[in-house]
Amino acid sequence: MISNRIIDINIPSEPIGSIPRPQYLLDAIRDYYDGKLNKDGLTEVYYQSVRDTIHDFIGTGSKVITDGEQWKPNFITYPIFGSNQVDPDQTGFTIPFQDGHVRRLPVLSGKNLPFKYKLYASEYIKKAKAMCSTHAIKQPVISVSAMSLIYPANPLEKYSRDQFIEDMLNEVEKDIRGCLEAGADTVQIDATEARLSLKLDPSGELLKKFINLNNRLLNRFSVTDLLRIGIHSCPGGDRCYHSADVDYCRLLLPSLLKLRLSRFYLEFAAEKNKVAILQCIKENLKPGDIIFFGVINVIDPRVESPEEVRDLVLEIAKYIPINQIGTCDDCGFSPFGDDIKSRDIVFQKIKNRIAGTKMAEDILKQLLSKSDDEEDLDINNNNSSSIF
Repeated sequence: MISNRIIDINIPSEPIGSIPRPQYLLDAIRDYYDGKLNKDGLTEVYYQSVRDTIHDFIGTGSKVITDGEQWKPNFITYPIFGSNQVDPDQTGFTIPFQDGHVRRLPVLSGKNLPFKYKLYASEYIKKAKAMCSTHAIKQPVISVSAMSLIYPANPLEKYSRDQFIEDMLNEVEKDIRGCLEAGADTVQIDATEARLSLKLDPSGELLKKFINLNNRLLNRFSVTDLLRIGIHSCPGGDRCYHSADVDYCRLLLPSLLKLRLSRFYLEFAAEKNKVAILQCIKENLKPGDIIFFGVINVIDPRVESPEEVRDLVLEIAKYIPINQIGTCDDCGFSPFGDDIKSRDIVFQKIKNRIAGTKMAEDILKQLLSKSDDEEDLDINNNNSSSIF
């Protein structure tokens, strides 16, 4: 049954963030580190990449865009990239992926303290807004729980973990506030480590610590601010997944949906047991929440058709109130700067997400306008092809 019948239906659709860097940018970055290109030359190539990304984003019909995270070396360590507070020679927290490759976080060295970000994401949103005034621009930032992982396993002698956490909370708060003040339409907290935590600690204690840490951060923001802040969770999207085998429903979704937020961006398209996930979300949904369901699989190079997206949204609407549904991609398409995917394929996937969401929206409008006498409208026995 479709619940909470409403007259005006608007299903928002947003990207998660990253877009593959064009080959000319990857070449320029390599030339810079090889000493063949100076910093000014590299900066100009970055600007061109962002301009091209924004242009292609607008071409998809998306009302909300990002800068494709073209400037970021990766989605996690952008605030401390090149910082003199981390030790590049130490091996930090390791993220193992299913195909055997790993990503490693840097380690806090204990020097040049207290902990500070070297760069804030507000710098990215300022540059993007200077290039585009016609579209809403969202800004992804890294979560406090992910950043907490750079503290070394052996406590620093003159800088306790508690001191670091307090300083780190201040920096993440500053990162988010700066983006809001710079005009970001929304700020999306990336928290891929949430699902990974259950692979590392199936008891859920680590996840509980992560949730508490994020709520400590969110408690610093007003209700008005929180309307523009959301959180994204996925099992990793770096060529393959790191925690897709972790049960989505046992602890993760109920825990995430308890966060002091109302905007949730959730990987969904790549999940096998979609009905169980929808039932879990329905049971834990708060009034006023909006769930942006991933309807595009970012790992699969196959381009989903608009009709596939449409049908998936209609399936979601059997369980979730229509005014609490949004769509997105499962993850960013290129969370690490060295990831190579076809930009043409990526933007076609985004275009089809927009089109398919609109098709589902139109069908739901038709269903809701069929009869003013019906209390509820059941689409369980109406597949979308019969409506056309």
